[in-house]
Amino acid sequence: MPTSQPGDSQPSRERATPDNLLHTRTGTEVSPEDMVLATGRDITPRNLAWAKRKLDEEGPTAIEKLLP
Repeated sequence: MPTSQPGDSQPSRERATPDNLLHTRTGTEVSPEDMVLATGRDITPRNLAWAKRKLDEEGPTAIEKLLP
């Protein structure tokens, strides 16, 4: 039975996702629903109102603060 070595769980540089592919923006509009779902919350009137305020204040880049 093989045993794992201490360095086996680290991804190789060849397999790591490049930073330019990790951005959340797709060039499309970010909706309040997108914002709510990005936080893991349920879509409720209260959460949608929060998300709309956030988008109004910070613009579509507000979602970047919620997602890695």
